[in-house]
Amino acid sequence: MAQDVKPTRSELIELKKKVKLSESGHKLLKMKRDGLILEFFKILNEARNVRTELDAAYVNATGKINLASAVNGMVAVKSTAFTAKESPEIQLSGHNIMGVVVPKISSTGVRKPLIDRGYGIIGTNSYIDESADAYEDLVEKIITAAELETTMKRLLNEIEKTKRRVNALEFKVIPELIATMKYIRFTLEEMEREGTSRLKRVKERMKNQA
Repeated sequence: MAQDVKPTRSELIELKKKVKLSESGHKLLKMKRDGLILEFFKILNEARNVRTELDAAYVNATGKINLASAVNGMVAVKSTAFTAKESPEIQLSGHNIMGVVVPKISSTGVRKPLIDRGYGIIGTNSYIDESADAYEDLVEKIITAAELETTMKRLLNEIEKTKRRVNALEFKVIPELIATMKYIRFTLEEMEREGTSRLKRVKERMKNQA
């Protein structure tokens, strides 16, 4: 890169500006990277807790549905499930974490009162009610886990991008700019020494001719 620039003082001034700008950008990107890492680990801890709760909710829901099927029969349980009048609705929006748009998932109609589930109270028993409760809880945990894990993936992608930009500035762009500045300074000093030497020779020649 150094050999591709003109060794002039104006070029040296421009390079100084570029170095200053690059160093400022490098500092801001490091701050962003560190902030994103803090946010990532904060959400990671929350996601681990939700994942543990999700696994427990799945085990509980599976146990409840198996018990309900054993007591009522699989056909009766499936028939009860088909009486549901409304399906849950998912609303997807976004919010900003340090310049990264991450999802915000909300839901309606997941957890319903007994009378709104669609099946009659007569002809069913508490085992089916408990199964419905357990699966409503499971669905809520799935929605929460999906939001957190998607957020983590997006933050991780942004952290990797920011790290690459920080490293590019720190180990390539800034060192190359500084090396070019040193090349220009060295060249200008050499040119100045040559000019001074030439001027001395001219003066000496003129003195000898006088």
